[in-house]
Amino acid sequence: MPTEDTINLLKECDAGCKMGIDAIKQVIDKVENKKLYDIIVKYLNDHQKLQNKITDKLNEFDCSEEQPSAMAKAMSHMKINFKLVKGEHDKEIADLMTDGCNMGIKSINKYMNQYPAALESIKSLCYDLAELEENFAKDLRHYL
Repeated sequence: MPTEDTINLLKECDAGCKMGIDAIKQVIDKVENKKLYDIIVKYLNDHQKLQNKITDKLNEFDCSEEQPSAMAKAMSHMKINFKLVKGEHDKEIADLMTDGCNMGIKSINKYMNQYPAALESIKSLCYDLAELEENFAKDLRHYL
């Protein structure tokens, strides 16, 4: 049976990955630049693949999925809608996605420190999520 740290870390990884997918889906239809669109689609697909791995682990451990907090989702939606009222959608989208990546990296590292006794296989999923966010933010720099 997995430890409490393992379950808690896995659930936080689950919620974080879902938050990223949700944010990407909110902006993807507003992207105007084809190259930026392709980058965002790539990272949406990468997030979804990782989410599938996380879901498999949750099922393996007979755990329920974790949803991002309602407050976090509401704040994300408000920020995205507010920022996209302005004109330059692509720059705003790149900025929003970069901020989201940075928050995701910060959160997942905080939870990895908070749950040090988690199984290495779950820590590996968290490292994968952090690396995915780092690469996404790096690929967005050109559009800021």
